[in-house]
Amino acid sequence: MSAARRARSRTALLTTAAAVAALTLSACSSGGTSGGGGDTGFVPGDNGIDTVAQDKRAVAPVLSGETIDGKQLTTADTKGKVLVINVWGSWCPPCRAEAKNFQTVYDDVKGQGVEFVGINTRDTNTTVAKAFEKEFGITYPSLYDPTGKQMLRFKKGTLNPQAIPSTLVIDRKGRLAARALTPLSEETLRSMLKPVLAEK
Repeated sequence: MSAARRARSRTALLTTAAAVAALTLSACSSGGTSGGGGDTGFVPGDNGIDTVAQDKRAVAPVLSGETIDGKQLTTADTKGKVLVINVWGSWCPPCRAEAKNFQTVYDDVKGQGVEFVGINTRDTNTTVAKAFEKEFGITYPSLYDPTGKQMLRFKKGTLNPQAIPSTLVIDRKGRLAARALTPLSEETLRSMLKPVLAEK
């Protein structure tokens, strides 16, 4: 192989490595406040939570598939309840930081017509995802979504998950009410959930 060809190969390899590194870094970030294109009608809050007025909410997609425990799950079964969706990966430090907060809030509100569903993404196997749940005492189910297909079910122009972690609150009518693209404290998660839970 000529020196010029080796140089081109090395340049192509470095460019590819840089692109992969950028994707990896952006995959576990605080995200942004973009609505994913179009007018979402959301109001960004000072606490990093985007909300939508009841009369402007888009219908959330039905998510379904296999959980990390090998069971079948569909969010259609949560109709009439408030649904909290959290996108996470065991490899993601902010996800690890917020995990116990989600379990604490879930324990407090699960008897009030609230369901939690996780979306585990970019973990290459369920063993690491199960270890994450065991470490943090997570008892609500998580869909296993290694390639991010569940996230792609959310339409552009709606409050869609754009970062890992992302958290969505879906109202009792199955509409996207609130979104956070940052790791959440227990207090912030409660403040995100409370107004939707109070709706009739």
